[in-house]
Amino acid sequence: MSIRKTVIALSIISLLSACQFDGDKGDQGEIGATGAQGIQGEQGDQGFNGENATSKVKVEVVGRFSAGGSEIAGKSAAEIVQFHKTSNSAFAVNSALNQIEVINLTSLPNTEVGNPVSDTSLSSTAFTFPNEVNVLLPNNTREIITLGAANSIAIYENTLAIAVEADEKTNLGAVLFYQLNNQGAGTLIKAVKVGALPDMVTFTHDGAKVLVANEGEPNKAYTIDPEGSISVISITNNLPEDIANEINLSSNITFSSDLLSANDYDTDAERVALLKQRGLKLAGPVNTSLAQSLEPEYISVSEDNKTAFVSLQENNAIGIIDLEHNTIEIKPLGFKNWNEFQLDFTNKDEIPSFSHVKNLFGMYQPDTITTYQWQGATFVLSANEGDSRDYDGYSEEVRVEDIIDVDELNKALSVELQAAYDASGGSDGLGRLKVTTALGDADNDGIYEALYAYGARSFSIWDQNINLVYDSGDDFGKISASVLGNNFNSAHTENKGDNRSDDKGGEPEAIAVGKVGDRTYGFIASERSGDLFIYDITNPFNVTFSAFYNNRDFNVDFELDDDLDNPCDPNEGMDCSMITSAGDLGPESIKFVSADDSPSGKPLLIIGNEVSGSVTIYQVLAE
Repeated sequence: MSIRKTVIALSIISLLSACQFDGDKGDQGEIGATGAQGIQGEQGDQGFNGENATSKVKVEVVGRFSAGGSEIAGKSAAEIVQFHKTSNSAFAVNSALNQIEVINLTSLPNTEVGNPVSDTSLSSTAFTFPNEVNVLLPNNTREIITLGAANSIAIYENTLAIAVEADEKTNLGAVLFYQLNNQGAGTLIKAVKVGALPDMVTFTHDGAKVLVANEGEPNKAYTIDPEGSISVISITNNLPEDIANEINLSSNITFSSDLLSANDYDTDAERVALLKQRGLKLAGPVNTSLAQSLEPEYISVSEDNKTAFVSLQENNAIGIIDLEHNTIEIKPLGFKNWNEFQLDFTNKDEIPSFSHVKNLFGMYQPDTITTYQWQGATFVLSANEGDSRDYDGYSEEVRVEDIIDVDELNKALSVELQAAYDASGGSDGLGRLKVTTALGDADNDGIYEALYAYGARSFSIWDQNINLVYDSGDDFGKISASVLGNNFNSAHTENKGDNRSDDKGGEPEAIAVGKVGDRTYGFIASERSGDLFIYDITNPFNVTFSAFYNNRDFNVDFELDDDLDNPCDPNEGMDCSMITSAGDLGPESIKFVSADDSPSGKPLLIIGNEVSGSVTIYQVLAE
């Protein structure tokens, strides 16, 4: 039977069936009487109080300290900051004078100062420490260490810890412990020997331990390269132990995967192979050991004091420290795909200009990290600054144009990368971007299939296993450009916009976390541009941007070079005569002070700006 005849037959059957069941319409029934009302149910339990819905905040400058003008500019006169509740004081490391500035905040106002950029309403008292200390050694003898610069401070209740490198930074340094009084003055308790270049120090939340990130940087010639390490100093009844325990970055490295057994990583070669397979970045001269290559940068402790996290910036990794067994597991962070986001990679056009670039990746390379809790779990926040090994004796850093320059690397880009290079403007476009030579030519055939730039120009949130939960993507560059226009991505050495786009952008450097009302916020400051970004991170899986601030006057003319012994040297063409009017330059650290601890009763941010030598106090207000 044809399809047409079948369709007609089925239609007739359907019509006949419809007629068969289509009866006469019946009479409407009577409406029944309304029934009696039922018994009222019992009252339910009261619901939980909801969180304060406010997710927007603003900041106001309520005080500012300046260590000086052109005589201290560029000399790290206000670097790492902390808060001492007993004396209501901000403490700031002043490397220019090698002392601690104690800035009293007792009379801090609740209203914004008249001129936030140039305010100098706060003053300080100098806290000095000796040039040499006597430390106990494991063999029960004593040694005198000649000290160099202070790099970091931490305060727990009335105990102050100062991390100080040796006068030769490749030698072992020390942590100095002081008992503070109610004026912020201190009495030396003792000094404890630690690793080479102690760059950051922190207490556990219960004050039972002090952790030190010993960065172990090489000398400029790269002829001496000490090992990086973590020092753990136990404290009993407020008294530090004489000898620090060391977590070394060789035999104390562990792997948590049940797919591996201990004998799979009991040699340095095996550890290196496993970590490189997982994406660890290693860069250095031939025969550099793993412990020499790993350089601990910044430590944050979990709320239960059982775990700490350490950024390994140059290696693009975070280490998970087991404080019960003094071991460390290293977690490479992977790479950010810049084809999924946009960045400005050249400073030559001197305007904000954002592009996708296929096969261009960013190494997260966090500097400061911090932690907070959500649903009883620990999350790690990272400021993804980026950093290279760039020394006289060894450097991994090149511009993309140097890769194909016959007088430089004399190598090639893949067909795709070369096309992107040409379309961008060549040596004035993508060619300006700084990348690493340690990655990109995976098969060593002389052709770079991918490019790896320093930093991710963002902040990230990682879970306690260092899986990526959130990244701010290209927010920082676009937010800054929308507010500052052509001044975005300025360096902290002069007011010239767009001059860091070819490097690491604004360079997210400092990060802190704190609660305002019932909401939790992340505060991130960019070292070069001076931008402050605030995000609502109450739920790490639902992060929102909240506020932006920049305490800098881009109309002031100045120029300095912080690589010079005298960064403002007029004989080198520098001019810092107007630097005190330029505002805050080079934010290096942030300390959040809760409303309960604040002398003004308002949540505070204390920001240390190492280039301008200023410490700026912000109050944080819910909008």
